[in-house]
Amino acid sequence: MKDLTTFLISNITGSDDFSVEETVENGKCDILVKTKPDIIGFIIGKEGKTIKNIRRILAIKASLERLSVNIKVEEK
Repeated sequence: MKDLTTFLISNITGSDDFSVEETVENGKCDILVKTKPDIIGFIIGKEGKTIKNIRRILAIKASLERLSVNIKVEEK
């Protein structure tokens, strides 16, 4: 999940100035993305459409691994 998240965000933002942390326990996968404030806008997108689609893609991947996924974006 971490690799997929890193791939998606690096291609959306065109930047490698972010970090992705993944925690998996009890069938839940929590992903935390930390980045600069000016890059957060690219990740969230207009009306949150980009982050919703990232969540959808991760949910599809998670369902194949029998996990539920949650993604959060924070400032560094």
